Amino acid sequence: MAKIDGVQEVSVDLLKPYERNARMHSDAQIKQIADSIREFGFLNPCLIDRENNLIAGHGRLAAAKSLGMKTVPCIYAEGLTEAQRRAYILADNRLAETSEWNQLILDEELDWLVDEDFDISIAGFDLDTDQADWFQNRERWDDSTEGESDEYKEFLEKFEDPKTTDDCYTPDNIYEVVAEYVANRYQVKRRNFVRPFYPGGDYQNEKYGKNAVVVDNPPFSILSEIVHFYVDNGIKFFLFAPAMTLLHYSSLATVMPTGTQVIYENGAMVPTGFLTNMEPGNIAIMTTPDLREEMDKANEENAKKLKKELPKYSYPDEVVTSPMMNRWGRYGVEQAFTRDESVLIDALDAQKEAGKSIYGKGLLLSERAAAERAAAERAAAERAAAMKWQLSDREKEIVKSLGEEK
Repeated sequence: MAKIDGVQEVSVDLLKPYERNARMHSDAQIKQIADSIREFGFLNPCLIDRENNLIAGHGRLAAAKSLGMKTVPCIYAEGLTEAQRRAYILADNRLAETSEWNQLILDEELDWLVDEDFDISIAGFDLDTDQADWFQNRERWDDSTEGESDEYKEFLEKFEDPKTTDDCYTPDNIYEVVAEYVANRYQVKRRNFVRPFYPGGDYQNEKYGKNAVVVDNPPFSILSEIVHFYVDNGIKFFLFAPAMTLLHYSSLATVMPTGTQVIYENGAMVPTGFLTNMEPGNIAIMTTPDLREEMDKANEENAKKLKKELPKYSYPDEVVTSPMMNRWGRYGVEQAFTRDESVLIDALDAQKEAGKSIYGKGLLLSERAAAERAAAERAAAERAAAMKWQLSDREKEIVKSLGEEK
């Protein structure tokens, strides 16, 4: 049985690291150990033999040297055979690796430290990195769409491929824009941000510290449930939400219709806004021009990566295309062109010279048909301008009462 002597200060120049030490310490790890020594002191002495050969504490010795320390506390181990010494050097590193964390207690401890504004990186933890594990490795996950409502499934059919808004994973540059906006506007620290919405994540059982702020893109199919949960539990949030249904939540949160049609990682394009309970005052809805501007820039970058933007052309009255007819029909304009007054074309001669074409082809019209086409275009434009909903007398009375003292 080996024996140990009490703690003694030994010059770092006298200590001899084991040349065959199988445990390697990176520069980042040495810095972490040095930060720990600076914060707590050198509380874990090195283990050496009587010839000052280092048995345990290679990382601590390297950190001490980086801090300019002249001596370090050491404990002498006596009575070890050569085999025991070499085996212990391996065991000292290996045994800690084979232990496991109690995740619940670990989360609670980290949350407490963060709430106390303690830099947990000194303890070797990084919440941003740990929490980003899934977001940095999304391709490994397979999300399920079972259990969706019929109404929600109808919405899914609008996507080109079998995609759902629940797998509209946020592009990194879009999330970065939103995260910076939230941090700056509300003066909150990003290390307190929580992203609980990932495949297999359970947002209701997530550990929310007292300073937690949820900044994430939740499953749109259960957005109402999520918002109610956060409001009822007093948890701060800034959530992505589909722009068309934002006002449903104006009694619970501040609505921010940015108007950006975000291109998500699955290729789906969804008009996106935000919901938050962090705005001071009783704000129901508000614009966010700064956020909109930055989101548009990020979205344009993503659009360029996906595909070239289709050119938008203006055509003479003698040309009609399917999109034109689509728009006229939307505004109730009835129009038809016969085969004997039209001919199918791929492009106008001017377009061919420029190497361009009519997307989806077009019809070249006779002079009479061209006049009808011009009339249809005018009628559609007039009806589009006139299509403005009016308030009823009941709604006008509500408007008058708003803001009056009760």
